[in-house]
Amino acid sequence: MADTAAAEKLKSQIDEQAEKIRQLKLQKSSKDVIDPEVKTLLDLKAEYKTLTGVDLAGGSDGKKGGKDKKGGKAVSNGEKKEEKPETKKDAAAEVADGASGRDVKKITRLGLEAKKEDNLPEWYSQVITKAEMIEYYDVSGCYVLRPWSFSIWESIQKWFDAEIKKIGFENCYFPMFVSHSALETEKEHIADFAPEVAWVTRSGQTELAEPIAIRPTSETVMYPSYSKWVQSHRDLPIKLNQWCNVVRWEFKHPQPFLRTREFLWQEGHSAYATFEEAEKEVHYIIDLYENIYENLLAIPVIKGKKTQKEKFAGGDFTTTVEAFVSASGRGIQAATSHYLGQNFSKMFNISFEDPDTREKRFAHQNSWAITTRSIGIIVMVHGDNKGLVLPPRMACYQVVIVPVGITAQLGDDERKQIIEKCEELSSTLKKAGIRVMGDYRDNYSPGWKFNHWELKGVPVRIELGPREIQQQEIVAVRRDTGAKSVLKLVDIVSSVRELLEDIHKSMFAKAKKERDQNLATCFDFEDFCNKVDQKMIILAPFCGDIPCEDNIKKLSAREAVGEEGGPAMGAKGLCIPFNQPAPIKDTDKCIGPNCKGKPRYYTLFGRSY
Repeated sequence: MADTAAAEKLKSQIDEQAEKIRQLKLQKSSKDVIDPEVKTLLDLKAEYKTLTGVDLAGGSDGKKGGKDKKGGKAVSNGEKKEEKPETKKDAAAEVADGASGRDVKKITRLGLEAKKEDNLPEWYSQVITKAEMIEYYDVSGCYVLRPWSFSIWESIQKWFDAEIKKIGFENCYFPMFVSHSALETEKEHIADFAPEVAWVTRSGQTELAEPIAIRPTSETVMYPSYSKWVQSHRDLPIKLNQWCNVVRWEFKHPQPFLRTREFLWQEGHSAYATFEEAEKEVHYIIDLYENIYENLLAIPVIKGKKTQKEKFAGGDFTTTVEAFVSASGRGIQAATSHYLGQNFSKMFNISFEDPDTREKRFAHQNSWAITTRSIGIIVMVHGDNKGLVLPPRMACYQVVIVPVGITAQLGDDERKQIIEKCEELSSTLKKAGIRVMGDYRDNYSPGWKFNHWELKGVPVRIELGPREIQQQEIVAVRRDTGAKSVLKLVDIVSSVRELLEDIHKSMFAKAKKERDQNLATCFDFEDFCNKVDQKMIILAPFCGDIPCEDNIKKLSAREAVGEEGGPAMGAKGLCIPFNQPAPIKDTDKCIGPNCKGKPRYYTLFGRSY
């Protein structure tokens, strides 16, 4: 087996070199400048092939083997996801039915050209661009969140913000810049982030006396202020939350929403006088995150505690909700809530005098966060080969109304009547609290509109035309299954509400079934590795020791090329589920090969994002 660590390091160097070439091309540097850098890239790739036996696809040089198969453009390895996909043109443009006298756009179909089961990365890239969720940006790993995706984040924000305010949290904002000295105050905490910290080193042409970091997280930004604010036990608890962006400048295969260099999140930071208060909050918050995923996004999650190896650096323990992407066979961390203990309060002197003993005591602290990764999880879990499938409770529009049957034979009065009836229906649904969009554009055909809104994932499409008006009914089409039903206009509000509720339940049930079919329990390491290679997540007895987990991850790795173009990673501990599948027996052995430690609990293992 090739040295996986060396291969990953070399892959990172290749990504950095490809990015360097990409920036040179964006700057329109001369060929004399670019060619030596291309040669360096090719040398690195050759070294990678010698080490791993894997010939990395793509190239930055524009020479043989460096052409994109579709467009003939040179593509830097690792940067394919960073380019806006080209739209394949359909020879047959769709026009409005019979509307030959109207100004109809000659347009191409914007459907997906990749299938989820055949080419997941390409499918994902096409969905998020063609469904108008993101726009690619000229800084690698950074993306424009368009209104269609940002509306999902706003819905999550609105719900969660209301919930945490019920328990006394207030919103605030701290600066995004961190001094070098503050960041170094808690070295154990920052160790995990150190390779990803972005630094500001210059102001104009002047070098700064001390570099300033852009926050990768805000503990070291916020806690010096907490120290000033806490002078007595009466100053506790502190309950603050901020909605902001953070930057983690990683070069390892950026993917929109899932792994980006800048992302949006909320981060809650609290300080309490007692452990009991802090612990209660940690579990309350992780329950809220579970609620977001299961009751709002229709995504089943496994709730548990992180292993010692995977817990938040500098904290005592981390609780988590883990989702599963069946198409890739990977788990994905969906949100976390950390009990920080007294580690940070001791470091930053967040202390108070005990009112009974008069002794100095340190505060017990928590931090917790959910990010825009949640949007990517929606795409991965629910999306299909027609595009997005949005959960009704979080969709920007729950219903789209499309007028049908408008032909050249219809007079202006009849055409006007159809549009007015659609607008009346839209108004009725909106008054009932249902989010509705009416698509009355007359330069697109109904068929084109059907495909467009399917691609964007609107849960219900309503079709209304002359026949429906005459019979006082509408045709409703579900996005999740494509099933059609006829609903009477007299009961339309209750019928649409019931339909949306059934869609949510069906989407959740489908996702849960896919996860459960790929969830196995193993007691033998060979069987464990086989199940991981079959894109499953595994419950197995585990001792909890960090060296044992390192060994499990190392021995379950594979040299075969994984989803992101590098060697397939090993399985890591995703969480220790709160809902254990069975008690640990005296006869059970740790899943780690040759491990002599006694298993303490079942742990969920798997490859992950």
